[in-house]
Amino acid sequence: MVQPRFVRPTKSSPSSNSGESNSSNLYVANCGPAVGLSHDAIAAVFAAYGKVNGVYAADDSGVRIIISFADPCSAKSALEALNGRPCPDLKGRSLHIRYSVLQLPSEVNDCVPVSLVDSELNIPGLFLLPDFVSVEEEQQLLAAVDARPWIGLAKRRVQHYGYEFCYGTRNVDTKKRLGELPSFVSPILERMSLFPNFDINSASLDLDQLTVNEYPSGVGLSPHIDTHSAFEDCIFSLSLAGPCIMEFRRYSVSTWKASSADAEKSGDSSCIRKALYLPPRSMLLLSGEARYAWNHYIPHHKVGKVKEKAIRRSSRRVSFTLRKVRNLPCRCKYPQYCDSQQQM
Repeated sequence: MVQPRFVRPTKSSPSSNSGESNSSNLYVANCGPAVGLSHDAIAAVFAAYGKVNGVYAADDSGVRIIISFADPCSAKSALEALNGRPCPDLKGRSLHIRYSVLQLPSEVNDCVPVSLVDSELNIPGLFLLPDFVSVEEEQQLLAAVDARPWIGLAKRRVQHYGYEFCYGTRNVDTKKRLGELPSFVSPILERMSLFPNFDINSASLDLDQLTVNEYPSGVGLSPHIDTHSAFEDCIFSLSLAGPCIMEFRRYSVSTWKASSADAEKSGDSSCIRKALYLPPRSMLLLSGEARYAWNHYIPHHKVGKVKEKAIRRSSRRVSFTLRKVRNLPCRCKYPQYCDSQQQM
């Protein structure tokens, strides 16, 4: 069964007005698995206002969900009763609720040609090195993370090293350092000089933050730009265990406050879209324009098309994302996408 897709309402959308009752779906923030609230527990609370058809993750944060009621009247009753008020049955959390809209399949366009080499995308600062690690090294890295505890999010599992990444704020707390990066990534760090035309003396190469993501088959990643104020220029991502297709989108409007999905719903649906196939054991580098101005996104598909050939996602894909935590405001050349410069 294909899970319904919902969109976050915008201020200009009729569904965003809390006084309207034209939708049976509610967008609920400050609520979800990342704060210890299961979908079943959430459904039980909202069921007091009418039949609940389903509870869905609104994005990958784990703190925003969609409640789908059987009828608009139930949704309106729940919104009026719970919006902006602490809910005792949900650990006393104050819920922030708006109407949401069901996205019809016809509104989804995934027809983006997929390239096999980075040069075909012509995105400055984007590099892909196949076979960055060997098959044996891949197995050693997977064994190392599987021997350590995972943190469960809505659709995937993660591990954090150096600094913990907070999905609610899309940032890190520089005052809460977890320690040095684990020794099993040392061979990876020593190999960064393999990237062509790359200044290995760059201060941003002194990487100190690692996020390990485990994606089950069909689970992807919402479109986003890594927060400028959180990390320095270079973002490295090593793909293990399985392949994926990564899409890159460049929008004309500022997207620093939210993902590109929100830019689409705010009326800026026009963007440049390109896609790249990431094989297992490959290392992707996003720097410069690719890092600061292009959203990256993994479609939530089990099967993708690469050069007219169907590519099925494996049962598991694990990525190692390595970054350098930023201690000073970002002064990049892309202020329309930069939270540091927009907040000045």
